[in-house]
Amino acid sequence: YFQGSCFGLRWFTPANEVPLCGHATLAAAAVLFHIQKNTNSVLTFVTLSGELKARQVEDHIVLDLPLYLTYPQAAVGDMVVQDLHYSPDTKKLLVRLSDAYERSVLEELQVSTQRFLSAEKTGKVKGLILTLKGSSSGKHKGHDFYSRYFAPWYGILEDPVTGSAHAVLSSYWSEQLGKKEMLAFQCSRRGGELKISLRNDGRVDIAGKIAIVLKGSLTF
Repeated sequence: YFQGSCFGLRWFTPANEVPLCGHATLAAAAVLFHIQKNTNSVLTFVTLSGELKARQVEDHIVLDLPLYLTYPQAAVGDMVVQDLHYSPDTKKLLVRLSDAYERSVLEELQVSTQRFLSAEKTGKVKGLILTLKGSSSGKHKGHDFYSRYFAPWYGILEDPVTGSAHAVLSSYWSEQLGKKEMLAFQCSRRGGELKISLRNDGRVDIAGKIAIVLKGSLTF
């Protein structure tokens, strides 16, 4: 069974089923490629977000994800916000902080689950992306943009590295920077780097390294 090339895949948080989860897809592909020794060059996962594909490229696994467009919205808040967009396909709100901020401002920002849930009760927003343009100088130079991602409406205050958020971020930053090849870093406490390549078919390849941290067996 594990030697096939097409698999069904669903994702669940502690509170809900979600329509797209990048790192769980990466993990499923890693298990099939590295543990089950699946020899197919490309794996297809049938999901709530359609068919997602995974392939190995050197020491990375590349996920072929849909590319979600964002649209301008109005902004209100304590921090200086440079831009605000909304992705109706994913119900993610993208908030770009001012270019005047350093990466450390994003990293040190303290958030509260209750404040999020109190501020947004309409169901329109299911995930909040905070993002910041990368720096061309200093110790963190080389990344095109930074982000953090919060989804308390799905029972998760902060996600460490988020493929679905980067399916939105890739669209936004490609337009802002005029680039189709980008390097991103998600500034959670665990943190993670993502290699991004926009395709010509309206999708995006997002590549990341994997690490197998736990092995076990399920019995039914």
